[in-house]
Amino acid sequence: MAISPLLFLSLFFFSFLPFLPFYSASASALHKTYIVFVQHDAKPSVFPTHKHWYDSSLRSLSSTIQTTSHSDTSRILHTYETVFHGFSAKLSPLEADQLQKVSGIVGVIPEQVRELQTTRSPQFLGLKTTDRAGLLKESDFGSDLVIGVIDTGIWPERQSFNDRNLGPVPAKWKGECVGGKDFPASSCNRKLIGARFFCGGYEATNGKMNETLEYRSPRDSDGHGTHTASIAAGRYVFPASTLGYARGVAAGMAPKARLAAYKVCWNAGCYDSDILAAFDAAVADGADVVSLSVGGVVVPYYLDSIAIGAFGASDHGVFVSASAGNGGPGGLTVTNVAPWVTTVGAGTMDRDFPANVKLGNGKLIPGVSVYGGPVLAPGRLYPLIYAGSVGGDGYSSSLCLEGSLDPSFVRGKIVLCDRGINSRATKGEVVRKAGGIGMILANGVFDGEGLVADCHVLPATAIGASGGDEIRKYITVASKSKSPPTATIIFRGTRLGVRPAPVVASFSARGPNPESPEILKPDVIAPGLNILAAWPDRVGPSGIPSDKRRTEFNILSGTSMACPHISGLAALLKAAHPEWSPAAIRSALMTTAYTEDNRGETMLDEATGNTSTVMDFGAGHVHPQKAMDPGLIYDLTSNDYIDFLCNSNYTVTNIQMITRKMADCSKARKAGHVGNLNYPSMSAVFQQYGKHKFSTHFIRTVTNVGDPNSVYQVTVKPPTGTLVTVQPEKLVFRRLGQKLNFLVRVEAMAVKLSPGSTSIKSGSIVWADGKHTVTSPIVVTLQEPL
Repeated sequence: MAISPLLFLSLFFFSFLPFLPFYSASASALHKTYIVFVQHDAKPSVFPTHKHWYDSSLRSLSSTIQTTSHSDTSRILHTYETVFHGFSAKLSPLEADQLQKVSGIVGVIPEQVRELQTTRSPQFLGLKTTDRAGLLKESDFGSDLVIGVIDTGIWPERQSFNDRNLGPVPAKWKGECVGGKDFPASSCNRKLIGARFFCGGYEATNGKMNETLEYRSPRDSDGHGTHTASIAAGRYVFPASTLGYARGVAAGMAPKARLAAYKVCWNAGCYDSDILAAFDAAVADGADVVSLSVGGVVVPYYLDSIAIGAFGASDHGVFVSASAGNGGPGGLTVTNVAPWVTTVGAGTMDRDFPANVKLGNGKLIPGVSVYGGPVLAPGRLYPLIYAGSVGGDGYSSSLCLEGSLDPSFVRGKIVLCDRGINSRATKGEVVRKAGGIGMILANGVFDGEGLVADCHVLPATAIGASGGDEIRKYITVASKSKSPPTATIIFRGTRLGVRPAPVVASFSARGPNPESPEILKPDVIAPGLNILAAWPDRVGPSGIPSDKRRTEFNILSGTSMACPHISGLAALLKAAHPEWSPAAIRSALMTTAYTEDNRGETMLDEATGNTSTVMDFGAGHVHPQKAMDPGLIYDLTSNDYIDFLCNSNYTVTNIQMITRKMADCSKARKAGHVGNLNYPSMSAVFQQYGKHKFSTHFIRTVTNVGDPNSVYQVTVKPPTGTLVTVQPEKLVFRRLGQKLNFLVRVEAMAVKLSPGSTSIKSGSIVWADGKHTVTSPIVVTLQEPL
């Protein structure tokens, strides 16, 4: 039987960097997983279900090309029916190639693997339960909204997920609690109202999972998913702390919002086919928000499964927030950059955990730690060595890799280790096993001065790159003197009221947007450094297998932690404004964000100590209370995104893969250019090519959601060296929901640049009516081609 016009294959995935070796080592050379996108109305009536049709088509294909892979057993891993129509299956390269030639198939792309982007934050964000008219009150804490968390699962018994005083499950909810190993279907309640797990893609590549190491169920054996879920919507829990640090009340952003956990991440990573299955289920189940702290390399949107799944969700009115990635502080590192996704970077809070190094020469080197065990003897200095000078292989020993340290040199000493390759906590375990009494973990040059506190298994602290250089120099000088190098670590506990704050976290991924430089990414930043949240019962706080300590809460850092802050805030905004689209919610968060720290100056970059830029923080740090009443919003529909893809020179076939729709690009291209997407930020990119003057324009439409009769006046702060004009300069609204347009013209003069270099300058366009301030960043980039 010939294959009917059906398939349409695509797949793409990010993989947690730590897991990439697993993927390349275990993937079969002959068969890989592919995701097949199918025209939704193409199923012949002879087949009772799409799955029957897909199975029949694959058997027919295998027979036609005489492969040995066909059998009576279904090769289908997942079928998809909501965010798009299609399936995933293991195919040989020859089968995949043949599928691309079948009528109705739009494309064939191999699966990728993604990576995880590993409590005072509600108070720091201004969300207080005592507010009588704030966002929490107005939204009833988000009680009828559902946040779907696509991650490593959940530990349902944690108090953060209790359902005390919650009403019945929202009537719209169609999801279920799927039982499995150590996770009976009764594990859900009125708080955790749904749980599913997806492992077809993972097992297709890696073989049957080892159930002694992970759960074939929604139960979390990693901790990441439990942590992110409780950041988004954890209940109030008191007392909460990690090993005595950060004592106080723990709470998520939307404490009454309902949660649904979709487990897609396993020991070898998170696979595209499973992530798409989770997107499909979350939207069909009735989630209002999808939170995804997973990412990887940037590819064109039609090859990016997260972008495709997110478009399908957005098209159904579901807000999608995703982590920007932990590839900072370098430029062009931001991931999850599709304009229908809200991309979240990470900032610090006004709390830290000082653990300073005191050297034998009396100098103090600042550091951070949440080590909670027996401390070093007060007043005593211990022998200090640099790991890179005590092993046969200086490189391996400098990084304190497994088996690299000689116990005869390390025993009884504090060891200085360099950051990189293995996890920070694992380095401490290597030092401890070799007999070391403590560890100092030094950043490399690329990490700069950004510090992350960890629950180490021995007395340990993290210091910046400059501090590492200073300690190495001290060790070298002291080793040649009569006073050998010594040190101790002084743990100071929890410090509040830190200034400056917020600061852009060193690891937070940065722009420019590698795929669409005309769309500024990240969109916003939110708290992501040293965040206290719920933690599973069978995982030590350091995350390493030998750590037998147990804690109800843990402190983690990453854009993974920033993303669910935005997910929870989106649920609160959706509850307060049910009519708002996903784009309207993002607009409210972006146009009310702030860029000044608690000293009243532009936020700093943790990596360098210098002033940060829009490429670091996007529109700025979220301000939830102001987002509740933004005055004006920049709204978008699926058709607007299709026009954007047309103007990005995507083919009709490419666009169909992303949107499931046949696009007519002729009107879109007449209407303008890619920068005319009605986005709350504006980014102009000019290639110099010997020209001296450049110009472009942006057309924007704002919708009044503030006061019925209001007049907004514009204030322009042009990027340095540019001329920016706005017409009209005044917007007069007569009713709520009214839409008005304005035109922004940008002129720039060429600047002297070396070949291949770039100049990026930023400014702002601010609309204000005396009550609301609606701010849009505007960025002008000049590039000198090679």
